Amino acid sequence: MEKQWYVVNTYSGHEKKVKEKLEMRAESMDMQDYIFRVVVPEQKEVEVKDGVQKEKVKKLFPGYILVEMVMSDDAWFVVRNTPGVTGFIGSSGKGAKPTPLQPYEVDNVLRNMGISRLEVDKELEIGAKVKIIAGPFTGMYGTIEEIDTPNQKLTLNVDLFGQETSVETEISQIEMARD
Repeated sequence: MEKQWYVVNTYSGHEKKVKEKLEMRAESMDMQDYIFRVVVPEQKEVEVKDGVQKEKVKKLFPGYILVEMVMSDDAWFVVRNTPGVTGFIGSSGKGAKPTPLQPYEVDNVLRNMGISRLEVDKELEIGAKVKIIAGPFTGMYGTIEEIDTPNQKLTLNVDLFGQETSVETEISQIEMARD
């Protein structure tokens, strides 16, 4: 099984508390190999009021958090039974497991927050094989030659018409290749 992103419904206004509780439960119940990241989708906005500029954090989806996890029975149970969680989005209930978000959906939300779906320092390394999932080279496989973390870009070596060619992609346009 692989880790994917899921949308979890919470009581509105309790997103940060649920995030903290879920992270604590994942650690105390030894589920770090199944529950990886919990994100409250929010964005900083600059507001001008009475000529004074203020920075304000606005929730993108009030009442929802994103959870990166491997959907096992135990992990599903831990998340579902965390205080403040009302359920998963994409689950019909009656014990049915939820549908994960598509990579492009996660990328759109995380990019607005300045976060990458892939953990650059943990998952991406020179020589790793990746699949391009967006852009002009969609569906092609390549090997990472260079990682430009500040600009969220990669230089990949791809086989283009039988010839090794370097192409540049955004980190959000790739996923790790499955063996």
